[in-house]
Amino acid sequence: MGIILAVITAVCWGSIVLVSQKLGGDSYSQTLGMTIGALVFSVITFFIVHPEINTLVLIVGAVSGAFWVVGQRFQFASVDHLGVSKIVPLSTGMQLFGTTLFGVLVFHEWKTKTEIIIGIISIAVIILGAVFTSLRDKGSQEDSGKSYKKGFLILLLSTAGYVGYVVIVNWFKVGGWEAILPQAAGMFIGGLLLTFTGKPFNKFAVRNILTGVIWSTGNITLLLSLPKIGVATSFSLSQTGIIISTLGGIFILKEKKSKRQIIFVIAGCLLIIAGGVMLGFTKS
Repeated sequence: MGIILAVITAVCWGSIVLVSQKLGGDSYSQTLGMTIGALVFSVITFFIVHPEINTLVLIVGAVSGAFWVVGQRFQFASVDHLGVSKIVPLSTGMQLFGTTLFGVLVFHEWKTKTEIIIGIISIAVIILGAVFTSLRDKGSQEDSGKSYKKGFLILLLSTAGYVGYVVIVNWFKVGGWEAILPQAAGMFIGGLLLTFTGKPFNKFAVRNILTGVIWSTGNITLLLSLPKIGVATSFSLSQTGIIISTLGGIFILKEKKSKRQIIFVIAGCLLIIAGGVMLGFTKS
């Protein structure tokens, strides 16, 4: 059952960007709609589970949610410049690298020689996978203009938000059911602040409430899978969702890729997943 729950997480989180692109709208309406969906889901969950929330959980959860919405807002924005099939594996690789770096330097998670060796190899594999997914064909439209560089810079900002979302929760040892509602509240408030200039209140925001529900479902199933199969396995399985968005971007959204690019993108995804699996063992 734990494996099934972890796979559900991978499917949910791996399909968010793809689903949002199919639902339509710009990054403003997509972000706002997603945070509304997450807030509604968390309120319903709160009244079902009745978790205890103290001041620390409330503040840390809200700040964590604000960091998360920065990550999601700019991930949506970067899609306009790089496309789903390139954004998702790059974003996943950069998040794994960033969170692992903090884990090692700040939280001292790697304590044994074996963990250090596996960790260094896994980071190298993730970086190689990210490089593979970002390869471009010479003379293609991607190589002209500043769109690629701008998209990559936006993605760096997105990664900083996602890493902050994870790090602050670990720093104050806040997690589980009690963090869900404060996080969603922080996501919603942050979403309002980051999107009010873009007139996000439209039909596309309503449609993208679905993406918030999808994200929350993945969050819940991950929490439920942790005590059943452990951090290492659930962490590793959660990385496999990038295949959905990457292949979906190519074959469903019809993003233009040469055969060479498709081969390298798929190879890059597999490398990032392999690196995530190896990192999972250092977190056991």
